Amino acid sequence: MASIKNLKKDINNVLGDIIEAVYIVEAANNKPDSKEGSKIIDGAIIIFDDLIAKVNQRDVENRKVHLKEVRSELETKAKGLVDELNKLG
Repeated sequence: MASIKNLKKDINNVLGDIIEAVYIVEAANNKPDSKEGSKIIDGAIIIFDDLIAKVNQRDVENRKVHLKEVRSELETKAKGLVDELNKLG
């Protein structure tokens, strides 16, 4: 169960850091509440909800493989958000 707990923490930390970075970039560029920044934040929240739901899913055949897929999906989607964030700055 510790790996599930760590995976949930990783999801929270990674996506939380991305959201925080959006606010920092917006503040640095003096563009608070930009449409692009809001889009990234909304995307991070949707991804968070989706990944947490997948982690909590109990009706999977092989739970270990399923959780590895969730971690891989986190990495892929977080990279996409970071790419969008880099365009914001």
